[in-house]
Amino acid sequence: MNIRLFTIPNLLTLANLLSGAAAVIAVLVHHSYETALWLIVAAAVFDFFDGFAARLLKQTSPLGVELDSLADDISFGLVPAVMMFDIFNHTESLYGLNPEIMSYAGYATLLIAAFSALRLARFNIDTTQSSEFRGLPTPANALMIASLALLFEQGRVELMQEHVLVISLAAAMLLVSPIRMFALKFKGFGIRGNELRYGFMLVSLLLIIFIPTYSILTIIVLYIVLSTLRWMFTKSQYGENDK
Repeated sequence: MNIRLFTIPNLLTLANLLSGAAAVIAVLVHHSYETALWLIVAAAVFDFFDGFAARLLKQTSPLGVELDSLADDISFGLVPAVMMFDIFNHTESLYGLNPEIMSYAGYATLLIAAFSALRLARFNIDTTQSSEFRGLPTPANALMIASLALLFEQGRVELMQEHVLVISLAAAMLLVSPIRMFALKFKGFGIRGNELRYGFMLVSLLLIIFIPTYSILTIIVLYIVLSTLRWMFTKSQYGENDK
């Protein structure tokens, strides 16, 4: 079997992975959540263009699929997990619990990385996710946590260790949840059938204009809420196996 390693799509995927690796260093060595956030954004851009390039150049391959998942778990799984772990270690217990015991509890934040891997593995074999997602997409989860970390770094939100644990566990569960999240994939550009997508994009634009500092976090939370409500009213159509 002739396996080509260094194709343009694979190089873009590796750029995604390297952006994530650099973000880990930015967090653990330099404690710069802003740098890490921009590196996650860069990783997301590379993640988009590797698939685009693969289709354009007709270089799709099983190797590319596997490499993409590995890169995504670094950039969108490990990085947010490390961010929450770092925040946990720079905060105190809300209830004044024993610091030694709490230091072990902090490792629960790493479930974000583990559940991101599960989310990505399921995506690779789930044929029902071509037009929508099952569980929160890893890039959205990473951007949500990174934006929260940046707000914490800037002193705009206050977090205690218990808050970090609850947020981390909730994010991890969202990744592997059965909730169907709508995708911004348009089969046509008419209003009919795209009401939710156009409405979401309009509200997102307004949030970016009027509250830019909190816009990323607010947009992704809104995305989760809208997707959950949509799924609750339509989940009967997915059958018993959608759990």
